[in-house]
Amino acid sequence: MKYIECPEIYEGNEKSLFLAGGISNCHNWQSALVKSLQDTDLTILNPRRKFFPTGRIDIAKEQIEWEYNHLSKTSAVSFWFPPETLCPITLFELGKQSIDKKPLFIGVDPNYQRKVDVKIQIGLIRPNIKIVYSLENLTEQIKIWSKK
Repeated sequence: MKYIECPEIYEGNEKSLFLAGGISNCHNWQSALVKSLQDTDLTILNPRRKFFPTGRIDIAKEQIEWEYNHLSKTSAVSFWFPPETLCPITLFELGKQSIDKKPLFIGVDPNYQRKVDVKIQIGLIRPNIKIVYSLENLTEQIKIWSKK
């Protein structure tokens, strides 16, 4: 596995996965997912920084631009909706990515407040996607895809 973290720039063309999902006001689920994917050949792009100086507009702009640019660079995108927040930006990103044909992996914590909305919307636009309700099941989906 190769690991890229914001603000590092990814310029590769190998099989890659963007970790979309809650960052602000939620636990660091990304570290658990990265750890569980260490035995793959994927390049993982993680938008969650080890340190994010809040209140700096220049850093917020850099973060948003990094995510926007790197979502389009990867082979696939995984989404995780944690229970602590509604993840409005993640919902926006899911809407945008769902009209593309690249592989999407969607996980929703059972206590996420808008899980029904995610399920219905994805069922309408990409009915072939199986939404899962644990990080373990999300990891398994990604691993199966990574071996293809």
